[in-house]
Amino acid sequence: MRILHVNKFVYRRGGAEGYMLDVAALQREAGHEVELFGMEHPDTIEGLALRDTFPPEVELEPAPRGLAGVAASARMVWSLSSSHGMARALERFQPDVVHCHNIYHQLSPSVLAPVRRAGVRCVMTLHDYKLACPSYQMLDHGRLCDACVGASRLNAARRRCKSGSFAASALLSVESSIHRRLGAYDPVDVFISPSRFLADVMLRDGVAPERLAVINHFVEMPDVEPPAGGRDGFVFAGRLSHEKGVDTLIRAVAALAEPVWLHVAGDGPERDALEALASEVAPGRVRFHGRLDKPDLQALVASCVASVVPSRWNENQPLTILESYAAQVPAVVTGLGGMPELVRDGVDGLVVPMEDPTALAAALDSLRAAPARAAEMGRLGRERLSREFDAGLHLRRLEAVYRGEGTGVGTAVPAAREGRR
Repeated sequence: MRILHVNKFVYRRGGAEGYMLDVAALQREAGHEVELFGMEHPDTIEGLALRDTFPPEVELEPAPRGLAGVAASARMVWSLSSSHGMARALERFQPDVVHCHNIYHQLSPSVLAPVRRAGVRCVMTLHDYKLACPSYQMLDHGRLCDACVGASRLNAARRRCKSGSFAASALLSVESSIHRRLGAYDPVDVFISPSRFLADVMLRDGVAPERLAVINHFVEMPDVEPPAGGRDGFVFAGRLSHEKGVDTLIRAVAALAEPVWLHVAGDGPERDALEALASEVAPGRVRFHGRLDKPDLQALVASCVASVVPSRWNENQPLTILESYAAQVPAVVTGLGGMPELVRDGVDGLVVPMEDPTALAAALDSLRAAPARAAEMGRLGRERLSREFDAGLHLRRLEAVYRGEGTGVGTAVPAAREGRR
């Protein structure tokens, strides 16, 4: 099978890019012919056969000012360079299927029009809530919000959801409204959702059930050996931003009667504030590692009693939870988004309310005080991975969707109202 993966960035930048590159590698190993398409960027991986078809780079964070800003805004809605580049890539590679990922803004859904004209089957993995929420995260000034789901996208402008800015929020609202009115995503035959929660949001927003498939992500299963000296402390791995709830985790660690280490792996806009908070409420208990490469992060997670995902937003399917299980380490999470689908409370981890440092501290202390229980939870988590998140199983499910063998592959998507968006 000839597969063309499409994403705005074609280098290992975040979760969506990492997933795309890992899936592409698996598919090549399985004997498929795979190529990549995206936006030109200095960090784009070398040696791509279709790179000369890529549209030019546009910088949107921060957005340019003046006429450059107007041009960038127009490109978010519809990009002729992206459309023309995709047409050239399709003509040259002649794929059997186009698999899209994050195409918003830098590419725009303009890349889908040539796919439809070419008569090529198109699927799209949803890595966030962008199709139902103009600002991606279903947050209103840091609080959970679903005002735009199944309703006017102008709600995002009214609420100034994007960084509190009316101008930025209005731009995203107009962009989403135009795409919705034009049916810009109609060429997508099937949307792939990693979680039931995200699929339900799409159904509520009007995506027809026959266009949805729920397919779990996959994770590598390296051989692991428990540390000789036993596990100690807890770990958070991810972006240091408000919605991740790391401040709640620091306060929970501060509340523990028995001092334990909290390891924070990652970086982001809240790092300075979090380091200050840790120095104030939990001095000597929190270590900030910054970004770690994959082997070092795996080793860190494997050394800890549990990983913690204290998010205050609806996470989709965090790979950090799966990677924790791969290391036979349980996860402690808040009961939001797709996380309760991954963590069976009391079986392979613990589920706590969001923004409740007392409840989180109690959960952490219960695992610290019962290392055998924590180890058994981690073992059960890894056992579940081998059944439900295996790479080979993931590829077979993808191939079934590529061939048009129905939706709800692997996990049934509940029925919802009719209508094609």
